[in-house]
Amino acid sequence: MGRILAFDFGLKRVGVAVTDPLQIIANTLETIPTKDIYTFIKTYCSKEEVEAFVVGYPYKHGHTENEITKHIDLFISKLDALYPDKKSHKVDESFTSRMAQQTLLMSGVNKKERRNKGHIDAISANIILQTYLEMKAK
Repeated sequence: MGRILAFDFGLKRVGVAVTDPLQIIANTLETIPTKDIYTFIKTYCSKEEVEAFVVGYPYKHGHTENEITKHIDLFISKLDALYPDKKSHKVDESFTSRMAQQTLLMSGVNKKERRNKGHIDAISANIILQTYLEMKAK
């Protein structure tokens, strides 16, 4: 069984999270500049066995796609083309940034660090991955 990589895709940064090899626990990995994400994925997949990808997918009310979805769709299409042996899954990322900010607040992180968008993106990826693992377990 391989790991699952999860992404909170943004135009500037991509938050990345990963499971343990048994796919039980979601761990925040890091935040990567969007321009470097494919290099990061290639390097990571060469070092670790990765079974699948999970990508946060934003929806507006009533499940209407919002502005960034076209960029996320391109990202998923490229993942599918580069890694045809790995399945890509979309998970609704609604409110993950707010949940990530709340997580940082509750963990006692200072105000300057809470404003760091990179931390929020990485924690959002973790929340997306945890949501996927919970859905998969049901």
